[in-house]
Amino acid sequence: MQKSSRRGALRLMRTVLGAGLLAASGLSLAQMNSNQIRLLVGFPAGGGTDVIARVLADKLNDELGTTVVVDNRGGAGGQIAAQLLKGSAPDGKTFFLSHDHTISILPQVVKNPGFDPEHDFVAVAGFATFANVLAVSGGTPAKTMNEYVNWVRSERGGKDSIGIPAPASIPEFLVKLIGAKYKLDLQAAPYRGSAPMMSDMLGNQISAGIAGVPDFIENQKAGRVRIVAVIGDKRQALLPQVPTFGELGLTGLEDLPYYGIFAPVGTPQPAIDRFGAALSKVLKMPEVRDKLTALGLTVDYMPQGQFAGRVHTYTQTWAQIIKSSGYQAQ
Repeated sequence: MQKSSRRGALRLMRTVLGAGLLAASGLSLAQMNSNQIRLLVGFPAGGGTDVIARVLADKLNDELGTTVVVDNRGGAGGQIAAQLLKGSAPDGKTFFLSHDHTISILPQVVKNPGFDPEHDFVAVAGFATFANVLAVSGGTPAKTMNEYVNWVRSERGGKDSIGIPAPASIPEFLVKLIGAKYKLDLQAAPYRGSAPMMSDMLGNQISAGIAGVPDFIENQKAGRVRIVAVIGDKRQALLPQVPTFGELGLTGLEDLPYYGIFAPVGTPQPAIDRFGAALSKVLKMPEVRDKLTALGLTVDYMPQGQFAGRVHTYTQTWAQIIKSSGYQAQ
């Protein structure tokens, strides 16, 4: 990426970090104007999902003719925000920007998550896919997956801990699959989000981590971490030199995670259509596509019906993987 693009991405991160502090503690309905639209985000201000939400909200304001307020309700892998969405009035004033973990994975790994996506939510539209990746910290000499595996065997006695942003997440199951593939004793080290995990990786407190491209991309560009493998059926445009897990012999990880918008069940169809149409227009704006691409997303608008089908298929795929792993809902 050119230096100007890097500086632009860094300016974007600083801008949304500053704005995010205003919403970090969450908004009450009393603080919102009745004409405003609340966009729930299940992760803290400043994280990858929050940055994405603010990029979209900035342009949705104009398309929808009202203020779109990003409301951060971080915690439990998005579970808190999802419960809040379930309890929100289906009046077209509350929407939820989420990736796959909260919608497709949490209900399978938590006994009582407090929400059921199939019955409590309605898909509005999808807008992007992204890849989960394995990255090694600067404290390791590894530059490739094989070098990391050999380093664990020679320097760690075949054992290592790999950071993950949340317990019982796709990254945790990837740790299990990688360990089985290479016959290593790998343990997932769960964090409360990607930010503290990244902090420990940069401080060489942990040798590797698994999260989405948006969580690693800036430190990858700066050479502070090295991404060595990505999920998906093809290499990522931002990471053409990094092989897929399939290329490395670990198949079954071709289906990419998604980002999308959800609403409480019962939300009027005109409100859903209006939001979806506005989102479609925003995603066609070159400046928005450039910002999202720079954050590691593949922009891919999916209208309501297509997105609902995508969510269902993805959920079923990972249901089989989770079942095969022997994981028991906690």
